[in-house]
Formats: sequence, C-alpha cells, structure tokens
Amino acid sequence: MSAAKLIERMRANPRDWRIEDIAAAARAEGIACTPPRKGSHFKLSHPTRPEILTVPAHRPIKPVYVREFVRFVDAIREAGA
Repeated sequence: MSAAKLIERMRANPRDWRIEDIAAAARAEGIACTPPRKGSHFKLSHPTRPEILTVPAHRPIKPVYVREFVRFVDAIREAGA
C-alpha cells in the first residue's frame, strides 16, 4: 500500500494502528522515525519542522497520536508545496 493511501486511511479511521504502520508512512514521507533508546516513545522529525513529534509504541496507538501524525504530515506537505 502506498504511503498516501495509508495516511488517508489513518485520516479516515485513526483507531487500531501500530507503530510499524506509522514508521512505514513516515519513511515514505521523508520523516525520520527514531526508535526509543529508553522508554517507549518513537521520535518523528523532519528538517522543515522545528518540532519533534513523539508517539508511544504501545499497541494499538491511541487515536489522538494518529491524528497528530496526520497533521504533522500535512504540515510537511504544505511546507514543500
């Protein structure tokens, strides 16, 4: 599945996603996805954004974090447009 389709599915239904899904979509969008060294949060960053998005690796990921990730991707896409 393409990253665009995956992100659109996340936008439509932010429930029942795993960190592997977020990491795959992030890599396809050029977002660095750093696994946790300590603790349980993955760090997502992009050169065009000053903030770092943290997402817990617990399954399933809560919908609020999926929505934040979709907004993060949208901000990156807008900056590149």
